[in-house]
Amino acid sequence: MNESARPWENRTWAPRERAEALVAAMTLEQKIAQLHGAMETIDIYGLTKQATESREDMDALAAQIRIERHVDGIDELGIPRFRITNGPVGVGMGDGTPSPPATSLPMTIGLAAGFDRALAREYGTIIGSETATLGQHVLEGPGVCLHRTAIAGRNFEYFSEDPYLSGVMGVEVARAIQEHGIIAMGKHFVLNDQEHERFRTNVEADEHVMRELYLLPFEMLVKDAEIAAMMSAYNRIRGVYATEYRETLTEILRHEWGFQGYVQSDFWSCRSAAPSLNAGMDHEMPDAKWLNEDNVKAALADTSLEIETVERALVRRYTQMFRFGQFERPYAPGEIDAQAHGAVARRIGTEIAVLLKNDGGVLPLDPNAGSVVVIGQSEYVDDACLGGGGSSKVDPLYTVPPMDGLRDVIAGLGGSATVTKVTVADDLSNLEEAKTAAADADVVVLMAGLVATEGNDQPHMNLLNEQDRLVGEVGPVNPRTVVVLKDSNPVLMPWIDAVPAVLEAWNQGGEDGHAVADLLFGVVNPSGKVPTTYPRSADETLMAGHPERHPGTDEGDGYPVIRYTEGLEMGYRWYQARGVAPLFPFGHGLSYTTFDVSDASVDAGAEPGSSPVTVRARVTNTGAEAGAEVVQVYLGFPASANQPPKRLVGFEKVKVEPGATAAVEIVVDPGATNHPLSVWSRGEHDFVTVPGEHTVYVGTSSERTPFRQTFTVPA
Repeated sequence: MNESARPWENRTWAPRERAEALVAAMTLEQKIAQLHGAMETIDIYGLTKQATESREDMDALAAQIRIERHVDGIDELGIPRFRITNGPVGVGMGDGTPSPPATSLPMTIGLAAGFDRALAREYGTIIGSETATLGQHVLEGPGVCLHRTAIAGRNFEYFSEDPYLSGVMGVEVARAIQEHGIIAMGKHFVLNDQEHERFRTNVEADEHVMRELYLLPFEMLVKDAEIAAMMSAYNRIRGVYATEYRETLTEILRHEWGFQGYVQSDFWSCRSAAPSLNAGMDHEMPDAKWLNEDNVKAALADTSLEIETVERALVRRYTQMFRFGQFERPYAPGEIDAQAHGAVARRIGTEIAVLLKNDGGVLPLDPNAGSVVVIGQSEYVDDACLGGGGSSKVDPLYTVPPMDGLRDVIAGLGGSATVTKVTVADDLSNLEEAKTAAADADVVVLMAGLVATEGNDQPHMNLLNEQDRLVGEVGPVNPRTVVVLKDSNPVLMPWIDAVPAVLEAWNQGGEDGHAVADLLFGVVNPSGKVPTTYPRSADETLMAGHPERHPGTDEGDGYPVIRYTEGLEMGYRWYQARGVAPLFPFGHGLSYTTFDVSDASVDAGAEPGSSPVTVRARVTNTGAEAGAEVVQVYLGFPASANQPPKRLVGFEKVKVEPGATAAVEIVVDPGATNHPLSVWSRGEHDFVTVPGEHTVYVGTSSERTPFRQTFTVPA
């Protein structure tokens, strides 16, 4: 086709006009070929059933699709090969041979612990810029499902148990990705809050629970980030597969929220041709198991599918490709500045760590501390802890192992401390050697952790491979013992009283060694906050005694049904509603300095309930080190609203020098996309403000809110 006959190449036209012109010029066969990915169809259901025994199995399965993440181009129409890469913890499995390496970032759960919008923008900037540099078009992320259970296999890819925190951080990441001409894709839409039997499970949740919790961060992505794509989930919703559920894909996503992008299936989550396209799914990945010529032509012939629906799906995707200039962009992969991006990853890693406990001021360590012994199993002490398994795994440009990082930082500080290591076998067969080394050292750094994976939920909340026993027996040997947790989920800590200090570092990624060392030796003062509650025991969680909540029960349909019978009482809401004090509450995090929050005030505006609520406070650094504190604002509703005790509605991280005071102002807008002052009304099919007395709580965690003030919303 002559280029002059391609009106869709006219850049003065709006993206949608160009998309419509392109689709109008396509043959039926070309249209069908563009509805799906180009991978040769495989038996994913059989393979995934086999690949559920370990993270290694899931990684092996994921490796099979490393170079098949694209849609074939059509040269005669000027349609480029559409290149898709996984996320959301870095550029995962991009389209290329081999899959291109990238910066291995800390896990997303850790990013949420930063409680820092600017940090999330930097995180998204790294991902977006590297995706563009590597010549990709789509980054499958951010993921904003919630940490409903602490054992969910993909919590490392998601942000938090709180929908507002998840939405705020997800919006910043998505905006930053799309600033680089890359399509960001929110996932997994929706109620994919567990991995157990994800291809079969049916999830049942009340409307108000979906609206106020699980749909909320997706709504924020659509309205605040203008996200270009959504990925539909594997699970069923109320008996219908998510890729066929019109209520979420069309009625809510498009008609209510105004979503203008396209919906892609998660890999092999598409289960039909006509029902999926009719419901609002637009693109099948990674193959043509369902949206192939035979199926689509048959559906068109029997009128279960209309050609306009096929064209609609393509227009939606092409509109976003034109929006971001992807038709005009040549494929010219460049080189990532590994050291520059690694330096940013290192800084992000230090700002998301949470100091959970620090009795006696054991931390920070003195670089002249004498002998330091690092003890732990191989995954945590021998190599950088890169984090989650499965399709989002990043092939790192480089890594910094723990010992290298510790020695680099000590040398940089001019210290004289010596560092040795004892790698403990997974079966603890050399545990006595570790105890002896701990007794002989001046300082002990115990590194323990958990690396979760796509495809599996954890069997329990304890550390695996008897690490609880390792920490419990080695910890008391030396009074100067620090536990560094490198995990991707909150874990139980039966050994918590046996050690004076615990630093939650998360799965740090490539700069693990440097970031952890910066924190241990006080180069950086920890300022992270817990994004998901740490219970004292499994008996205190919402799953305890309720198999219908997880892993689900067969109610006669032949597949597991998971019922969210806890309603709105999830996360910190669960513990507060029951008056149960967790081990570490949502929002908790210590520092190497101390802070005083004072002079808090609340102004509910001229029309309480309709006017923005302005919260002001002063934060004074009363210690000797520069540090950062997160002021958190929660809202309590009138009893008639039937809500849990508190809801996070605002936060602000502020850095303060020793002896200095910083003013903080947090505005809570009733009209914001997170509906902070509203609850879902089934009768009105909308969010509504409940009349009565509301309580504003101000503090530094969900449990530590010493200031409170009420305002009344008139009837």
